[in-house]
Amino acid sequence: MNIFLRELKAHRRSLIIWSIAIFLMIVSSVGKFTAYAETGQSMNALLSQIPSSIKAVLGMGDFDLTKVSGFYGMLYLYLLLLATVHASLLGANIISKEEQDKTTEFLLVKPVSRQKVITAKLLASLCNIIVFNLVTLIFSVVLMGKYAKGENLTGEISILMVGMFILQLMFLLIGTATAAVSRHPRSAASVATAILLVTFIISSAINMNSSLDRLKYITPFEYFKAERLLNGGGFEPVFLILSFVIIAVLVFVTYVAYQKRDLNV
Repeated sequence: MNIFLRELKAHRRSLIIWSIAIFLMIVSSVGKFTAYAETGQSMNALLSQIPSSIKAVLGMGDFDLTKVSGFYGMLYLYLLLLATVHASLLGANIISKEEQDKTTEFLLVKPVSRQKVITAKLLASLCNIIVFNLVTLIFSVVLMGKYAKGENLTGEISILMVGMFILQLMFLLIGTATAAVSRHPRSAASVATAILLVTFIISSAINMNSSLDRLKYITPFEYFKAERLLNGGGFEPVFLILSFVIIAVLVFVTYVAYQKRDLNV
């Protein structure tokens, strides 16, 4: 079977489970939004008493949580965290699973180069995160759109999904690069997840202490923040350029390290 199709089939069940998780998260959030909306401005008055640093860590920012766009801006942080965890685990596992499952011989006997193998795996991974992103977009627009009340929710959510996709791609490649470099395939997913959590914690620290703002360049979670994107700030060129540079470097590391490493049969 074609390696690309084989990888799509192998990760089909996982993609379905993650998609269900996204659906349930959005559904449960819709219920919370209706409660916020019913309280009117009293909810915003209550939230205004919370320190801004705590609100930033929780993803609240300065959003009006009685409006669906504001509430979704807060929800975006949690959807982003779920999406990047999925991407990093996918990237690590799709590279290392042959060694974990002792099926390396299956690839070695194929009349294809390692470069073609890694390309097929990366394309299959890319398809997975694209589907995940589209599923998130569709569920968000359909479920949250019922409460839009004239807001351009589709456009706003689409902008956020572009930012999410870039981060998904980045963490996917962090996973593949980690797995390609690691001599212990079973630890690749743990290392990739640890990198994700460290960058997320750094982002939280920045939001709690503005003096740490200079660290924003080392954590992708600061690159495409909902508060900036939804308030007309758009994508900052420096973060877009930095993202694509990181992605290019990680692709290079993945290819070079995978072709040089000794695969465990």
